[in-house]
Amino acid sequence: MSEKRALFTTKIGVIAATVGSAVGLGNIWRFPYETGVHGGAAFLFVYLICVFLIGIPVICAEFIVGRGTHKNALGAFKQLQTKPYWQVCSYIGILASLMILSFYSVIAGWTLEYLFQALTGAMASGNTGDFSNKFNEFCTSPWQSTLWTVLFLLINYLVLRRGVEKGIERISNILMPILFVILILFSVNSLLMPKSSEGLAFLFSPDFSKITPTVVVGAMGQAFFSLSLGLSVLLTYSSYFSNQVRLVRSASIIAILDTFVAIISGIIIFPAVFSYGATPEEGPKLVFEIFPSIFSEMPGGYIWSVLFFVLLFFASITSTISMSEISIAFFVEEYKMKRKKATKLTTGVAIVFGVLSALSFGVLSGYTILDMTIFDILNYVSSNILLPIGGILFSIFVGWVVDKDFVKKELTNNGTIKVYTYRIIIFLIRYVAPISIVLIFLSGLNLIRF
Repeated sequence: MSEKRALFTTKIGVIAATVGSAVGLGNIWRFPYETGVHGGAAFLFVYLICVFLIGIPVICAEFIVGRGTHKNALGAFKQLQTKPYWQVCSYIGILASLMILSFYSVIAGWTLEYLFQALTGAMASGNTGDFSNKFNEFCTSPWQSTLWTVLFLLINYLVLRRGVEKGIERISNILMPILFVILILFSVNSLLMPKSSEGLAFLFSPDFSKITPTVVVGAMGQAFFSLSLGLSVLLTYSSYFSNQVRLVRSASIIAILDTFVAIISGIIIFPAVFSYGATPEEGPKLVFEIFPSIFSEMPGGYIWSVLFFVLLFFASITSTISMSEISIAFFVEEYKMKRKKATKLTTGVAIVFGVLSALSFGVLSGYTILDMTIFDILNYVSSNILLPIGGILFSIFVGWVVDKDFVKKELTNNGTIKVYTYRIIIFLIRYVAPISIVLIFLSGLNLIRF
């Protein structure tokens, strides 16, 4: 890689890989959960505004640094700024990505276990209480959750060891179209459910009186986390872009497709929960307890349960591949490791902390810091502290520190294309994004309440 750096070879590969990095479990259950908690369509309205005011500009900021340097996170900051304290941004992204990869793989392992149960017909019958008991037994088992976590990370490793073109790009080109097809099939099925109209009204008929500061901050947070901002994942992927890729257009397509997945997930979930007597603010329980119960009652439930957990697995693996690549690129380029060795190191670290996270639901549940288990600590520190700080610093860095000519050169492909929204994007990066992310940060730490 140090001799000739890998690049994504096709435009489809660029979009599939970067959309895959953003689309994950957060789109499938976190968006419906946040929408349910914050009153439905009013939240969606604010969320869409936040995607365009925060999401697209910060994606552009990461693209500018990544594509402009064709380096890993640390190498990019070294090239653009000689003052070493700015390099902390890269270390924040690398540390956060390893932490998220570790605990996220536990949940992704659950999707594998449930896919196995779906394939073997174990979801053929049962109510929510039955599936709740099964889920608790599975999570607290000292070997089941651990086994599936390790298996998931090994699958992740097999993709990454093949490199950028043969591994990341190829698997993204295969999985993302299948993911979108499954989403469309599910949405059609949900639209045929008895109370689909109630679910759609909840999602698309806004009551603007429900828009409160809490809803606004919640929507900003969902937009920020859904698009994987502040993590350096988009920086790393864009470092594999060719110089012909149009950054603003690509950022817009990625944000729109990511939002499309979130909305389709709402179309899938809300008609189902209204039709089968569930509530729209159940969160993770919806995926592992309530939906299996719904599948057991649905016509063709076997097929739908299999497709649903295939969908979750695909969403998980495309996200963990991108999170892993941040540290792999770092190890390869900064420490001159062979890619396979860097991939083994990243996977090894994730397995150690992933296993600890998995066991924190059972035998290690009594080991806590500030009443948080290992899983909770990795989740809280990465999501509530490292990512927002990274996003704030990144916006300030691109908006105020990086040379203006460099920024304009990257956004306009060295002056070969016109970007009519250039001034708007720069304004959003400089002012709107950092202020908004500060609010997300303070809210996540419960330092401000509305």
